[in-house]
Amino acid sequence: MKTTKMRIAAALGLLISPLTLKAEDGGATVDTALPAIDAGDTSLMIVATVLVLLMTLPGLALFYGGLVRSKNVLSVLMHCIAIACIASVMWVGFLYSFAFEGDSPWFGNLSKAFLKGVSSESMVGTIPETVFIMFQMTFAIITPGLIVGAFVERMKFTAVLLFSALWLVLVYAPVVHWVWAGSGWMFNNGTIDLAGGIVVHATAGISALVLAKMLGPRREFPDRLEPPHNPGMVFIGAALLWVGWFGFNAGSQLASNNAAGMTMLVTHISAAVASLTWMAVEWLRNGKPGLVGLVTGTIAGLASITPASGVVGPMGAIVIGFAAGILCYFMCDMVKRVLKIDDSLDVFAVHGVGGILGTLLAAFLGLAVFGGQGINADSPVAQFLIQLKGLLVTCVWSAVATVIIVFVCRLITGLRVGDEEEIKGLDFAEHGESAYHP
Repeated sequence: MKTTKMRIAAALGLLISPLTLKAEDGGATVDTALPAIDAGDTSLMIVATVLVLLMTLPGLALFYGGLVRSKNVLSVLMHCIAIACIASVMWVGFLYSFAFEGDSPWFGNLSKAFLKGVSSESMVGTIPETVFIMFQMTFAIITPGLIVGAFVERMKFTAVLLFSALWLVLVYAPVVHWVWAGSGWMFNNGTIDLAGGIVVHATAGISALVLAKMLGPRREFPDRLEPPHNPGMVFIGAALLWVGWFGFNAGSQLASNNAAGMTMLVTHISAAVASLTWMAVEWLRNGKPGLVGLVTGTIAGLASITPASGVVGPMGAIVIGFAAGILCYFMCDMVKRVLKIDDSLDVFAVHGVGGILGTLLAAFLGLAVFGGQGINADSPVAQFLIQLKGLLVTCVWSAVATVIIVFVCRLITGLRVGDEEEIKGLDFAEHGESAYHP
């Protein structure tokens, strides 16, 4: 059974202005525009778009900014807003067309470059295409923004800009086409990914891990790393992310309906369960519950429910949140202490692992026996294999493309700042400003 997301997304292959039908009415010819704008759907999508942008600006910026040292907080804010601006311009210029247009199962085309042919009358399903473009733009903004957490406190600003731009072209836009475009190969083989477990979290998580490995660790890693400079800022950022995630997931239904309501509910449940689970594990291990740990669990629960939020019910959300709270917690230790990779703010462990976890569990927890809404394949095993295939291709593609992008950045801009700049802090060394003055 196809999810509401997939039924609505079937319209994406068209992306056309309203069609005009000729209907006979008492001998007169009547022009009827199809499809008609649905005010409820459009209102939902406008609000959802604002909420998803809120996730990056200021949510992600504050969350990441509070986690770094005080001498690097402005650099993180700068990264987030600069990436938002670059992604916005590129999305309008050609990325939207490259992601959603064309008949190829692998890549889009440039037929709508600079939004050629898009007008106030253009429709996607029951909403204006302009609203759909803006909604998807906010996804293109936050996805490379997530990767910022892997290279904080040591990457050149010029390299950040170049890496992000190339990554959007080589990784993000192709995977969007595979999963969400009407002609995409994952879309047509029944892969479940409502809001980006594959498109957003797997791509960003894998690329973050590869980039962190190739960039190298911070000078003090792993022995003398300082705690987050502002846990209060971390909390505010996480809270904004939690609120914004309702637009991220529920808005991905593209309609104001029952499915959007269930999606919102399971998103909240998973976040709450993962938060409590992470806090409990940390409490047992360290003897005290920490605020930063609890809200990191929140993000793990949100990332994990994202792909499955269109097919699971409340019980499935509880299972996903519980699994995310445990698995992502221990993966943070695994990456840093076992793999010795300085994925500084745990992008892979939280977003990558969380997105992969939810994508795989959707095959089973989407079953009616677990209170789910149904799956596309004949059996959960068949659906699991579909999910696994999509993840494997995406992860390999993301890793290989990231290696290529890093080599290009090294040749053109260089990758990381010098020791003196790193010691001084990127705020002043790269941007000539300081967040805090004596």
